[in-house]
Amino acid sequence: MEFLVTELEREPIEFDLSLPAGAIDLGGEALQSGPLATKGVAEVIHEHRGPREIVTDIRLKGNFSGTFEAPCARCVEPVQHVLGTTFDLLFRPAGVDASGSERAVHAPDMEIGYYENGSLLLEDVLREQVLLALPARTLCKPDCKGLCPRCGQNRNQIACSCDEGPQDPRWKALAEISSRIKS
Repeated sequence: MEFLVTELEREPIEFDLSLPAGAIDLGGEALQSGPLATKGVAEVIHEHRGPREIVTDIRLKGNFSGTFEAPCARCVEPVQHVLGTTFDLLFRPAGVDASGSERAVHAPDMEIGYYENGSLLLEDVLREQVLLALPARTLCKPDCKGLCPRCGQNRNQIACSCDEGPQDPRWKALAEISSRIKS
């Protein structure tokens, strides 16, 4: 769904959508495995920066909920996540804040996004919100054994018989100290 500034100037646009599985491309980070429900409103806010400069911002306020899969960080098996959150976002025209000199970035400025060509795509906003809602590191279970570095078998499913391989000689001194402490 695309929000055009020209349409939002007339009146706010309410949305209530259910996007089918796979409608939002999350790249290699995750997969939308079920429908994504989203509801909210988009409106224009005029920011007055002096008597002659008015910046047309888009405010997007709403929520989403859906089912997603992300790979386990150790064994890369898919892990299901049920996510849902609310958002209240502000978008400015790209380049409106650009200046030739450097300036400090304050906390409120970091919460502003940018739109181009007089429109904002809801799908882009939802992609960002889903990726922010996913956990930083996904594990299928806390004690996941991961993949064998030699044969690639999932150690949670098959007991791997690969040897650990030659040890790095740089750790030999620590191994000797460890063996003295144990005895």
